[in-house]
Amino acid sequence: MSGAVENKDGFMPPPAGEFLGHPKALWNLFASEFWERFMYYGMRAMLAVHIAAAFFAHLGDGARAEASLTYGGFTSLVYMTGIAGGFVADRILGYQRSIMLGGALMAVGSFMLMAPDLTTFVIGLAVIVVGNGLFKPNISTMVGKLYAPGDVRRDSGFTIFYMGINAGAFFAPFICASWIGQTYGYRWGFFSAGIGMILGLMVFQLLKGWLGHVGTAPEGKKGFAPVIQVLLAAAVMVVPVYYLLSKSDILGVLLIGMMLALVAYFVYSGVRSGDKVQLHRYIAMLILFVANILFWALFEQAGSSLTFLAQDFVKMPDVSIFGWTPTFEVFQSVNPVFIILLAPVFATLWIKLDKADWNPSIPRKFAYGMAGAALGFYVLVFAIENFVDAGGKISWVWLALTYLIHTMGELCLSPIGLAMVTKLAMPKETGLAMGGWFLSIAMANFVAGRIAAIASGGNAEGESASSLLQYASTFNQLFILGIVIAVLFFLAAPLINKLMHGVK
Repeated sequence: MSGAVENKDGFMPPPAGEFLGHPKALWNLFASEFWERFMYYGMRAMLAVHIAAAFFAHLGDGARAEASLTYGGFTSLVYMTGIAGGFVADRILGYQRSIMLGGALMAVGSFMLMAPDLTTFVIGLAVIVVGNGLFKPNISTMVGKLYAPGDVRRDSGFTIFYMGINAGAFFAPFICASWIGQTYGYRWGFFSAGIGMILGLMVFQLLKGWLGHVGTAPEGKKGFAPVIQVLLAAAVMVVPVYYLLSKSDILGVLLIGMMLALVAYFVYSGVRSGDKVQLHRYIAMLILFVANILFWALFEQAGSSLTFLAQDFVKMPDVSIFGWTPTFEVFQSVNPVFIILLAPVFATLWIKLDKADWNPSIPRKFAYGMAGAALGFYVLVFAIENFVDAGGKISWVWLALTYLIHTMGELCLSPIGLAMVTKLAMPKETGLAMGGWFLSIAMANFVAGRIAAIASGGNAEGESASSLLQYASTFNQLFILGIVIAVLFFLAAPLINKLMHGVK
């Protein structure tokens, strides 16, 4: 036991000791999350390209379409499993053991991606999905448990933790994909990603004393029996996840069914509460969930169609760093570095605008986010129509600019949306509402896979120029769709604000 004493708010502080003004335990979680994100983004940077080349090359132009569908299914399932992982941590294992078990499963799954056959490879993806559900939401929850209610350091602590996420995501594509993957083969890139996850588990275990009681098992659930039970349940869970990864259409039906059930529940909950204000707030929340789906469906082209575009039609900078030449996978590092650079700027901007009474409402910020996603695609359309060189490629600068604009859109929508959910939902349903937010992102990733299949599928002739025009045509449609939706949300903002009843 840590000797912590519960205060009147039910908060039990972590063991004594601080570093840079925060509990030492934060730095354990920071480092562990750094390596977990290193594993995930290192694997993700080469996933779609490897699937197309290793398993579907015989399909010709259809290879990338199939790879995009598999990629979209995988990323959507990653967001779906967080609800189950949170339940396991709350009721059965506690957060510490959930993180260790989830991380171990993710490492095993990453090593399975080295397999030469598609069946084992997809099983590996399913194991990663299940492990991610146990790891990702629970380590974020533990950060919040380090600070007492009202502790002014809480936002700063989450900012530091968020930097760990993006730092891991920044370094991974360089090391796992562009260096090891390109030099020794993507199989070894997946292996290096798995080693990163093991390093994260080692850090978490070695510094576990800093956590003390935080995240330990619930009363009556200590010992090995609950771990064995959850491990067996995880093994069983791999089967339906594998099936859904292999059956994209069924996954789509399941996601639609879950979203409709979620809508029905929150409307029913609002009516049952007898509070018209709460019903209106739930309606506003669900409208913004729709915007979230549409935004991420565009934004998540990063790991699929934009990666294929970079592989074939983007001219990389002609530089060499200690003998290493950047390859197309490094674009997966662009968004994290822009997040690190711009997140403090946007956080400061909102505060200053609020003091000047110019701070946009939540729906308007969503509209700006959608406009950013749309304009990012128009940059590529403009480049393809006007700046293709003699080799049939566009400069890397255009794709980097697209990522910059997309990141600015993300900062207008993503953190704002997370805060919005906690404000609009009833306290007793905040967890479910947050699960709904992530379910909307899961839906978006599924749609993103379908879009990427169209953008990168090529045409019957298989000509490079025509394929580049196929990208331009699809991206132009995404631009038009995004702008139309952004304008609609901008115009509907007063109505949505009225439904929110003062929530800002």
